[in-house]
Amino acid sequence: MTEGKQYEAVIGLEVHAQLATKSKLFCSDATNFGAAPNTQISPITMGHPGSLPKTNKKAVEFAIKMGLACNSTIVKENYFARKNYFYPDLPKGYQISQHTTPICAGGNIQIKVGDQKRYVQLNRIHLEEDAGKSIHDIDPTHTLIDLNRAGTPLIEIVTEPDIFSAEEAFAYVTEIRKLVQWLGICDGNMEEGSLRCDANVSVRLKGEKKLGTRVEVKNLNSIRNVKKSIEYEIARMIEVLESGGTITQQTRSFDASNDTTFPLRDKEEANDYRYFPDPDLAPFVLSDTYINEIKLGLPILPDALEEKLMTQYQLSRYDATQICESLNTVQYFEATAKHTSNYKSVANWMLGPIKSYLNEVGLDYSNLGLQPNILADLIRIIDAGQFNFSVGASKILPQIADGKKTDILAVATELNLLQVNDADTLEKWVDAAIASMPDKVIEYQKGKKGLIGLFIGAVKKISQGQADPNKASELLIQKLNK
Repeated sequence: MTEGKQYEAVIGLEVHAQLATKSKLFCSDATNFGAAPNTQISPITMGHPGSLPKTNKKAVEFAIKMGLACNSTIVKENYFARKNYFYPDLPKGYQISQHTTPICAGGNIQIKVGDQKRYVQLNRIHLEEDAGKSIHDIDPTHTLIDLNRAGTPLIEIVTEPDIFSAEEAFAYVTEIRKLVQWLGICDGNMEEGSLRCDANVSVRLKGEKKLGTRVEVKNLNSIRNVKKSIEYEIARMIEVLESGGTITQQTRSFDASNDTTFPLRDKEEANDYRYFPDPDLAPFVLSDTYINEIKLGLPILPDALEEKLMTQYQLSRYDATQICESLNTVQYFEATAKHTSNYKSVANWMLGPIKSYLNEVGLDYSNLGLQPNILADLIRIIDAGQFNFSVGASKILPQIADGKKTDILAVATELNLLQVNDADTLEKWVDAAIASMPDKVIEYQKGKKGLIGLFIGAVKKISQGQADPNKASELLIQKLNK
């Protein structure tokens, strides 16, 4: 497709985050993922006449948390409105939303692309209920409806048209996912639909102030798909303009099998949803005291925590950034740091062998069996020279990672892994290694110093890996240089 360097993209994103409440936004129906179809519904979810909804206080609290973390203004006087439209999986014939009166106004999210950081400006964050789910691939002639999801609480996080590339969009959704998980308000699982994104994409000539015709790509369910769909749309629209065509305002969908988008419907003008305040839900007013209580309960946010890890624990920015990828990871690091002052080793273990293990078994630091004090013991034993990092990672960690074994020295003894640094024993092994290669001794003494590795390998073999490599190396050099 045409590169079109004279054009620039302008993108706005709408991210829906399913709030991690135990019940729905306006009733006590459960929100468990994967339940049998239509088992988590009630007259309130279905909107039966005479049923009265009641606002979920925890959902309001979660929305405020997100707003505070995003530097939004918390709107104190709130109400819900009915958004009227027909869709088969919308049981009431309307959706209850704050679209026109958001609980959080403005705000920003910091993103980083390459070495550049900047803030993406938000328009609003508002509360609304989810619709149900239409299933098209079970029955060949009918669409099936599962209303379990109907009424589930969402926040919709809406940016200004303040994103200018697919890479920035990727970074933004990554930060949103990290933040909602950090705050504990959403699990961020895009595959299960807990986090969904709609992308509004347009292009215009560089220097032009007016926005181009917008295309909306709906229901993107992975961060990769956000990036790929926007890349495709930018290139497609530029090609249309370069060939003399005009952009049609459309709603489109993304085909992940070939990284392209396809039209769902043309959208010539905005829909008239006939919003009006929901007569069954009382307005609610937030006090300064309530908002401040929530603010005091917020965890330290990632940027501030990165600085803390660098100053208090002397970590590099890279290590601090990696550890701050999730709150569980930070909590595990700080819990381990209570038992050892070798903070760099804690970071090395967490970002290396332990991370690989967690990826392999599909766990994270919230359910890792290896307790922080046991990891600290492992680091202390390695620092004492009783075995090295390589042995610890390849031989010891698999034995203790599930938490069932906690005596590291017992494991090392059982596997015959403890290094010997007794001088007499080491000397016997070194002498045996030297005696086994008299010709190599002559070559070494004539200047082939690189042969020292061959002698170290021989000591390792004779000792069955038990010789302290550093002390064995020192002793070898001392004897060979005589």
